[in-house]
Amino acid sequence: MTDRDRIVDTAIAQAERKGSWEAVRLHEVAAEMGITLEAVRQQFREKEEIADAWFDRADAAMLALADASGFGLLTPRERMQRLILAWLEALAPHRRVTRQMIYGKLEPGHVHVQIPGLLRVSRTVQWIREAAHRDATYLRRALEETGLTTLYVMTFLYWLRDESTDFSRTRRFLERSLRLAERLDRWVYAGRRRAAGVAVPASGSRPATEEPTL
Repeated sequence: MTDRDRIVDTAIAQAERKGSWEAVRLHEVAAEMGITLEAVRQQFREKEEIADAWFDRADAAMLALADASGFGLLTPRERMQRLILAWLEALAPHRRVTRQMIYGKLEPGHVHVQIPGLLRVSRTVQWIREAAHRDATYLRRALEETGLTTLYVMTFLYWLRDESTDFSRTRRFLERSLRLAERLDRWVYAGRRRAAGVAVPASGSRPATEEPTL
């Protein structure tokens, strides 16, 4: 395990003991690890970067799933569902601390962490698209990114408050949302085809060779 990983683990363990991510102090993390504060600074310029590293682990877990045998054989909806769930499951052991990290970013006056937070969301969405093998370009890509960002953020916020066993409510919420996204995509697809003067199948479905936006 690298020093960087150890710092993240120690900071999160400290947050669990204190009951608050806000209460974590880097000088105490350094003391607990038996290293200097400068050694911590060499890995992380501020505490928010430790939170980002925690979410990076979720990204890594999600991408590891995408490399699993047979993943590419799943339907687009199944890929999206499994990737987002893998991302959440990586954070689940410390969900309370994760929630505190997010709420801290949303506090009024924290613009300096809110803007990077938005970029963080965008980065994760891009990795979801890559892992799900999404190849859309131009307008279709923009629509796909907007829809996926909304779906990802809504599911994450739902999960943060979900107290059901094994987060079953979040799983159902995500499945319903993905099915709704598919229906909306078929409606948009049919509208584009009609506007272009192209015949639309009675079912409104797209050709088997053309994957839906979500």
